[in-house]
Amino acid sequence: MTTPRIPLVEPPYPEAMQQDFDRVMRGLPPLNIFRTVAHNPRVLSRMVAGGLLDKGSISLRQRELVILRTCALCRAEYEWGVHVAAYGAKAQFTPEQIAATVHGDAVTPLWSREEQLLIALCDSLQRRQDIDDALWSELGGVYSEAQLIELLMLAGFYQMVSCVVNATRIEHQTGTPLFPAKA
Repeated sequence: MTTPRIPLVEPPYPEAMQQDFDRVMRGLPPLNIFRTVAHNPRVLSRMVAGGLLDKGSISLRQRELVILRTCALCRAEYEWGVHVAAYGAKAQFTPEQIAATVHGDAVTPLWSREEQLLIALCDSLQRRQDIDDALWSELGGVYSEAQLIELLMLAGFYQMVSCVVNATRIEHQTGTPLFPAKA
């Protein structure tokens, strides 16, 4: 277990900070990531305002697949576990699919063809920070331009979140899973 580099902000929270927590947590206690970022209230406010967890142009399952794969590729176990705990069942992922977000590849038969393309998108962005023409063409055959923009922004946002949680060594959130062991 690593020691967090920045301690969590402790309650009571200033009113504006509490409002930011409420906006993103909807009455639940703030997650460790938000209590860490809260050391800079302006950044916290921008972070919660800029999130992509609302109903967008892609399904919850597509959104969470991109988030889980991106966090796994970035080795951001904290954020991966938070999303598995909060959304894994809602996205109807099987235990095998959740494990495959960490250890699988884009051609595993656990995923539909559309989902395999999302994994390939995440893999390419992580490896090259770009997508080659062939993959872009395949993605464009399945996803609209609005969806492609959302997918790219989502992957980029969670690469940023992964950098923050990894660099600050945010303590694992109680009640969330760790990466599964490789089978």
